[in-house]
Amino acid sequence: MKRFITIALIFGLAGCSLLMPKEVAADNIDITGTVQSRCIVNTDTAGVYGNPNAYTLTTLPASNGQVPIVRIDVSLANAYNAEISYPTSFSSSPSLSDTVAWTGAVATGQTSVSGMSAYQAASTTTGAKRTYALTLAGTTWFTVASTATYGGGQNKAFPGGSYKAVVLAECIAQ
Repeated sequence: MKRFITIALIFGLAGCSLLMPKEVAADNIDITGTVQSRCIVNTDTAGVYGNPNAYTLTTLPASNGQVPIVRIDVSLANAYNAEISYPTSFSSSPSLSDTVAWTGAVATGQTSVSGMSAYQAASTTTGAKRTYALTLAGTTWFTVASTATYGGGQNKAFPGGSYKAVVLAECIAQ
């Protein structure tokens, strides 16, 4: 009978340890990494506004302006879209009391690969922004024309001073 009691005590103590909470050691382990973009946006030529008359600022060379040129280098085909917008406001200017009407155009210029010439026809436009699917690896130059007319069609003279507008050019991962 002693044997039976001893076995029962041992089993009873083992059963209790199964019901008692156990301490668990745990830790969160970070995994980090860096992704290098394979699409780079560069300014090839800065833009300059010409002032052919009192109420117009334009990048057109015939009006003493300079069309800005954006260069996009892609080392991985079919992975990025280029989104390029002509300006629709001044980032700095003298105080303006009237409206400014904006027009512009984004176009494919020179390309490093002949198939890139199809980018313009395949692009889409939303307002001032043009989106290009960058389907080939290589370099594409984009021109961005911009014209600002002051006075809401009333042809009012721009106040004297410095004017600056910004072309937004981005590579967006697909």
